[in-house]
Amino acid sequence: MKKIGVVLYPNYSLQEITCITSTLSIWFNEEIDYIASENICYFTEEGLPTYPTKLIQEVNITDYDCVIIPGSINPLVGLYDDELIHFLHQGISSDVVFAAISSAPLLLGKAGLLKGKKYIGGLFVQQLDYFDFMEIDNFTHKSIEIEDGLITGIGMYFVDFAKTVLKYLDYPIDETFLNPSLKYTEKDLLFYYSEEDYLNFVNEVKTFEK
Repeated sequence: MKKIGVVLYPNYSLQEITCITSTLSIWFNEEIDYIASENICYFTEEGLPTYPTKLIQEVNITDYDCVIIPGSINPLVGLYDDELIHFLHQGISSDVVFAAISSAPLLLGKAGLLKGKKYIGGLFVQQLDYFDFMEIDNFTHKSIEIEDGLITGIGMYFVDFAKTVLKYLDYPIDETFLNPSLKYTEKDLLFYYSEEDYLNFVNEVKTFEK
């Protein structure tokens, strides 16, 4: 079991991280901490109301194996959340894997985590020019970039981002993960419980039928 944290802030993109979070929780039974600076409702970019399960003040970032940071079409609120940036800054020179997608590398940059490292993101060139903490010479032209425990990606490549993060953390996935073949037989679309899972299913049904 690994300790996984996901950072929440206003208007974060749910789409960019659900491939990772659903796989971690459903396939690998990982319990994910959803971390924020305040115990308030955070509306996602899609308008879904969500709440943190942990506050920054309650956790130590170096206790996590991986911290996932979604992007946002409007990242400035997160970028100027000093408590959040300080929390990320505490991960410098640690073994924490940081996975940031879309605009989220801006937060890593302000926290000092991009210094001297190659990175990518769904960022405008003018943003890289404006913020002096974004080392434009280290900005690469790839869909996903990996360097020294830092995984960054462009938002539209959220499936590749999920695969990269999961592989980097040594979860057993293969090339067919989230990429089902377009060619299939009827048998391929028939799904069966194992005997143990079916028994659990029947027992659960019975609790509703009482």
